[in-house]
Amino acid sequence: MDDLFPATSMPDRDWWAALWPRPAEVLADLGIQPGMTVLDLCCGDGYFTAPLAGLVDGRVYALDLDAEMIEQAKIEVERLGGTVRQWINADAREIASLLPEPIDYVLMANTFHGVPDKPDLARAVWHVLRPGGLFAIVNWHVIPREQTVVLDQPRGPKTDMRMSPDAVRRIVEPAGFVTARVEELPPYHYGIILQRV
Repeated sequence: MDDLFPATSMPDRDWWAALWPRPAEVLADLGIQPGMTVLDLCCGDGYFTAPLAGLVDGRVYALDLDAEMIEQAKIEVERLGGTVRQWINADAREIASLLPEPIDYVLMANTFHGVPDKPDLARAVWHVLRPGGLFAIVNWHVIPREQTVVLDQPRGPKTDMRMSPDAVRRIVEPAGFVTARVEELPPYHYGIILQRV
């Protein structure tokens, strides 16, 4: 998996919990609201998928390239008593042919920096969003890796892989988006929220 998406392997759940002990609050900060239909793109082990399923009452599609991650995410969603509309084990660039309906919101957390063809992925996301739909990319700030310490260890992608909000904007906007806002997600992250036009 690391060969396909560099520096995007799923970290230990304990340090996600130390970094973001209340993932549902992160989702709310990103503007995800009840009633929305959401795609958790590159859902990993379900750290955000499970609270997301509760927030939008199961109106979630969850996609990951790694079947083992999907199995872990299913367990986490079930543990929290949620449901997911559809689990999709596929390449993220194929989403336009895999979703049965236009959706309101695409969430991509801690993965965009490692996507090999970012403009292609942005175009794929544009095709699954309804007009006015939102695409949120959660990324590590451009801070040296040795300074992003969680549970006494440097965490996150290599420093040279980190992307500023402006770098993300320059890649994604040409696919048919405008930047709605950038949300700070302390201590080391931001979420850039882009709207389909």
